[in-house]
Amino acid sequence: MTGENLRWRSQTLYDGVSRAAARAYVKGIGFTDADLEKPIVGVFHSWIETMTCNINQRDQAQWVKDGVRQSGGAPMEVNTIAISDGVTMGVEGMKASLVSRELIADSIELVGRAHYFDGAVVLVACDKTIPAGAMALVRLDIPAVMVYGGTILPGKFHGRDVTILDVFEAVGAVAAGKMSGEELRALESVACPGAGACGGQYTANTMAMAIEFLGLAPMGSSRAPAVDARRRDVDGWVGQLAVEAIRKDLRPSHILTRASFENAIAGVVSSGGSTNAVLHLLALAREANIPLEIDDFDRISRRTPLLGDLKPGGRFVAADLDQAGGSAVLAQRLIEGGYMDGSQMTVTGRTLWEEVAGAHETPGQEVIWPLDRPLKTHGGLLILRGNLAPDGCVVKVAGHERVLHRGPARVFDSEEDCMRAVTRRQIKPGDVVVIRYEGPSGGPGMREMLGVTAAIQGTGLGDSVALLTDGRFSGATHGLMIAHVAPEAAQRGPIAAVQEGDSILIDVNNRRLDLEVPPEEIERRLRNWQPRPPRYTGGVFAKYAAMVSSASQGAITRPQ
Repeated sequence: MTGENLRWRSQTLYDGVSRAAARAYVKGIGFTDADLEKPIVGVFHSWIETMTCNINQRDQAQWVKDGVRQSGGAPMEVNTIAISDGVTMGVEGMKASLVSRELIADSIELVGRAHYFDGAVVLVACDKTIPAGAMALVRLDIPAVMVYGGTILPGKFHGRDVTILDVFEAVGAVAAGKMSGEELRALESVACPGAGACGGQYTANTMAMAIEFLGLAPMGSSRAPAVDARRRDVDGWVGQLAVEAIRKDLRPSHILTRASFENAIAGVVSSGGSTNAVLHLLALAREANIPLEIDDFDRISRRTPLLGDLKPGGRFVAADLDQAGGSAVLAQRLIEGGYMDGSQMTVTGRTLWEEVAGAHETPGQEVIWPLDRPLKTHGGLLILRGNLAPDGCVVKVAGHERVLHRGPARVFDSEEDCMRAVTRRQIKPGDVVVIRYEGPSGGPGMREMLGVTAAIQGTGLGDSVALLTDGRFSGATHGLMIAHVAPEAAQRGPIAAVQEGDSILIDVNNRRLDLEVPPEEIERRLRNWQPRPPRYTGGVFAKYAAMVSSASQGAITRPQ
C-alpha cells in the first residue's frame, strides 16, 4: 500500500463533516487534526495489578507508542484484562483462567472493530493473553504485530536458581515433613524477584516462542527478560514495524498457513513446551480456518527431536535461553534439520529462514542441544487415545523416562478433593490419580492442576504415581501426567465411568490410555450415569459452559 491511503479503515470514523462528533471526542483527550491524518494503531495490553507477568506493561506500551509515532502513525492505547493462573491455582477462581482467553480475544476484537484501527500491536505476557491476542488479530485481519512482555528472572534460594514451580513443589515437601514452614516462607519471598512471566518453558514462554515461529511476532522479540533494558528498544521497534505492516498491508491471513502452524508445533515439542499449546494452537487454527487436528501434534512430535533443556523437564530457564542465543537458535537448528519450513512468511515481511539465518549461538551454551545429539529423538508432547480417551489426551514426556504404568484408580470429582488426599499422604506408590469434572464445560473452565501435580512431586511420589484429568496442567507440570482427556466427564466421557480401584493402563509408546474393565461394563456404567447439575446457572461461567467445545477441538466457544 506504499503511496496509497494508509487510513483505509480509520477514515470511516474520522473523515468528513458527518464525523465531527467523533473527532471532537478524541481531540478532547489530546489528539490533533494532524494525528487524525495518520494511520491509527491500536496498542493493546493487559496491565493488571494482580501478578508479576503484566505489571510493567504500561511502561512497555509507552515504548511501543513511541515507535508508532516515530514511523508516522498515531497510537491509541487500549487496556484489557488478564487472569493469573499461578495466583488462582488450586481455588475456584482458577476456573476463570481459560475463560479469560475468550474474553480477552472478544474484547480486543470488539474495540478493534468499533474504533476502526488501521493496524495494531498486541502486547502480551501471562498465559492466556498470548493465544487470546493472536485469536483477536486473526478475526480482525488487519496489519498487526504481537510482542511478548518478557520472562521473569529466576529467584535465588540457598545459592541456586528457583522459579514459582519450586514454591508449588515445596508445598508438598512441607506436607511430607521434608521442609519447614519457615523455609517455605523464605522461598516464596525470593522466587519471583520482579516483573515478567513465569520463568521456565511453561505456558507463557512456550506460546511466546510459538507466535514467533508462526510469524505473528518478530523473531527474537521475546528473548529479553521483562526487566531488561533491551525491552525498550524491542518495543519501540515493534511499534515501527506495525506502521510498516500497514504500508505493506501485511495481515495475519497473509502469514498463517498450515505450514506455519506445523512450524509452531515443532518448536513447542522440540523445546519441551507446555501441554496448553495444544489447546491454544488448535483454537487459533480454527479461528484462521486452517485444518489442524489433535493427532497432528503427535505426528509432528514423532518426527521432531527434543533439543531444549528447559524447565520443568530440563535444567534451564528462559533467561538462560536468551543468553544462549534465543529461540532463533532453535529455529535455525530445526530448519537445517528439515523439521521446520523456513520459507514461511513472518510479520517483518521476511521469511522465517531469513529471520534466523544469522542467529548467533553463544559458544559452549548447553540450553539447545545439537541435532546429532538430541535429548530425545522425539518431541516432548504426545497424544494418547484408548477406551478412556476416545477423542484423545495429551501427555508431556520431556524430563521423565516412564512410559508404562498400570495401577489402581484413585478417583476424585474435584481438584480440591484430590489435593486433600495428597497432603494427607493418602496417595500411594503405583496409584493412578483420576481428577474429573474439571473439563471445559464440567468445571467449567478446565482448571490447571499445578497445585496437585507439584504436591505429588514434593511428597516424593513423582516417579511412582500417574495422574490423568479432563482438566489442564500448568506448563510447569512434570512427571507422568495426562491432561485434556476427551470426551470429558460432564459430557458422558468414559472417564465418568471409572470407579475406585479399577485398573488403568498407560502405555505411552503405543499411545494408549485404557480402563481395564470389560467394554460392556463401561457401557453399563455410562448408561446409568446422570449429568450433574450445573455449578453456575448464570453469569460468565454459565455462558461459557453452554458454548465451549471439547478440549480436542481447542476448547473454543462458538454460537450454538
